[in-house]
Amino acid sequence: MIYTLTVECVAGAYLKKECIRVIEIDENASLADLHEAIQDAVKFDRDHLYDFYAGRLPRHRKVLFSDDDDWEDRKSKYREITLNQVYPLKNLKLYYFFDYGDSWLFEIKKMRKLKEAEPGRSYPRVIERRGPNPTQYPRWG
Repeated sequence: MIYTLTVECVAGAYLKKECIRVIEIDENASLADLHEAIQDAVKFDRDHLYDFYAGRLPRHRKVLFSDDDDWEDRKSKYREITLNQVYPLKNLKLYYFFDYGDSWLFEIKKMRKLKEAEPGRSYPRVIERRGPNPTQYPRWG
């Protein structure tokens, strides 16, 4: 089955305009796969650490999907945890935090309705874009 996720950039050092991407992704995709899909959707470089957590508000980390101190251990867990293990979250929202210096934060909402994978279609894929990509690194002139 395919999940439809609305991914909104809600904070970041250089966020200036609304940035929302709607992504279709297989329910068996890992959190690491979701990280890659978000990076592709906003055209960021994959050059910083990241985390996933769930909470009621962006800074309220109620469920940590990995709290390992060692990054390699956390990254390994993110490759193992699938989206169908994460959902349902029951009154919590999923957050993706990227780059601890510039603090990019994305809120992820799953549509309730699942759909069948379309033959010949590759996933994940962006099906809707609202707003420009955030500027990951501004040019200082």
